[in-house]
Amino acid sequence: MQASEPARLGRKRTLPSCPNPLFLKWLTELRDQAKEKGQKTQYTYQKAIQSLNKYPLPLRSAKEAKILQNFGDGICKILDEKLQCYYRDNGPDAPIHNLPKGAPPPNSQDNNLDPSAKKNVNGDQDKNGRGGRKKKREYVPQKRSGGYAVLLALFRESQNPGSKGFMFKMELQAEAQQFCDKSFTVPDLGSKYTAWSSVSTLIQKNLVIKTHNPARYSLTEDGLAVAERLDSEHVKKSSTEVDRARNKGENEDDGASAEVIDLTGSEDGPDEAHASSEADNLPDHGKNSQGTSGKPSAGCLLPGTYEIILCVDVIETTGGSHHRKQELVKELQGNGVLFDVRKLNVGDFLWVAREKVSPVPGQLQVPVGRELVLDYIIERKRIDDLCSSIIDGRFREQKFRLKRCGLRKPIYLVELHGNAASHQSLPEKTLQQAIVSTQVVDGFFVKRVQDVRESAAYLTIMTRQLTKLYQNRTLVCRSRELEGDQVGQEDRAGIPSCSLISFAEFNHGAVKNKCQTVKEVFARQLMQISGLSGDKAAAILEHYNTPQSLVTAYDHCATDAEKEKLLSCIRYGRLKRNLGPALSRTLYQLYCTPGALS
Repeated sequence: MQASEPARLGRKRTLPSCPNPLFLKWLTELRDQAKEKGQKTQYTYQKAIQSLNKYPLPLRSAKEAKILQNFGDGICKILDEKLQCYYRDNGPDAPIHNLPKGAPPPNSQDNNLDPSAKKNVNGDQDKNGRGGRKKKREYVPQKRSGGYAVLLALFRESQNPGSKGFMFKMELQAEAQQFCDKSFTVPDLGSKYTAWSSVSTLIQKNLVIKTHNPARYSLTEDGLAVAERLDSEHVKKSSTEVDRARNKGENEDDGASAEVIDLTGSEDGPDEAHASSEADNLPDHGKNSQGTSGKPSAGCLLPGTYEIILCVDVIETTGGSHHRKQELVKELQGNGVLFDVRKLNVGDFLWVAREKVSPVPGQLQVPVGRELVLDYIIERKRIDDLCSSIIDGRFREQKFRLKRCGLRKPIYLVELHGNAASHQSLPEKTLQQAIVSTQVVDGFFVKRVQDVRESAAYLTIMTRQLTKLYQNRTLVCRSRELEGDQVGQEDRAGIPSCSLISFAEFNHGAVKNKCQTVKEVFARQLMQISGLSGDKAAAILEHYNTPQSLVTAYDHCATDAEKEKLLSCIRYGRLKRNLGPALSRTLYQLYCTPGALS
């Protein structure tokens, strides 16, 4: 038996870095962007990164990478497009097998390019092999960058009284835009990335945390410390610039009686007096959201600083009967209605108070104005659409979603079209009963019109009336998830609510196919049962919020008769009627019968 060879002593040979750093950098960016959006392609890009790290030879184009595992036509095409842009920006002879000077090395998370660099990050060993701990450098985003703007916006929102502790994507983009030179929504020429792409870096550096679906963004403890420091520097710089401007004006004054403009404002100025008088009329939570200067915070809109806009769901202008839908748009335009076509996740029409903004000198994009949703939302139904929605179950579901959307004044706009109801697959009596039930039982306001032209006339009148109602009111932004939602609700005198939800939060919360809790799925399941309305489902959920809790309650019943009557005394709706024995028995049979129901 041969003796084993003696172990060779000496330094371990350092593995060479990846010979294709540009491709690796682009793949890493693609993976991080997919991860930020929650797309499964992030795993495909990660596998491609692992394959590229193992390949020891330089690649002249992405097509050559097809021999590698996890490199398909899609990835190769994207990389070749980026390569063409790179050549266009840096010349046809630009090197592709090393990064440009000053460019950060690609971050591939689980697959660091240089093992020695990994040791340096951990602080175990430096480049010369010496031991010792090296202090990890704190990440601070560059001034006026996307990450800088996001941290500032989140910090300032967290300092507002009544802060909900997080921001949705759309409202965060709108608030952060003022602190950033790059657009959060429109990429630069020749690029696919916006300032929002930097959020993934903030999440990786544990400065920002992303939770829930739709996504909510908030600061971590480390992020709060960094953001607080950035905010103090921002305020300090702003005050310094004001002092410089003031001193410059004083130095340039030649002794004449020319008035010096005080850029810091005056407590006795007309704007301040106007803001103070408006603050006196605010509810308590509105006053708390104002600063000491009397000017409103990011959550308030003063009279004259906003306009009322009718929002039209994009489905109401495209698809289906094109002529009929264009007729609605032409009627609104002819009536001089200020409207905007956009995607609404619930309802067909609603109104927003949109902040008036002016272009900022030196910036390409006009700042995005804040938008608060008025408490009125309209679901429009032609008589034939009403018939089909009753048959396929959409009618009950739509009413249920409208009730839970956070707006307090749901309206059903029904287009009767003469005697068209007599030609539908359901009896006219059934359709009329559904309309009356929507008004009496569900509490919706129902407006009957004859055709599209009358619908446009009603929308026009509503827009003008709401503009008049809100013209002298200070509007305060609230969250639908916070307590005290009823503050500022319309009273008997007809005063409209001044405590409104932002459009971003409203539309995110109304997403139809978002991830649902067990309670929400249980509610949908209950509403598929004939005769079980949204009010009845809500009443059951107050006692049993999951199927498991209901089945457990059945198990505690001594006899079958007791199980059949378990839900019969649950009260629902405004009239507090009992569910009754028939519906209780149906639910018992559904959840307690083994096997398929006959």
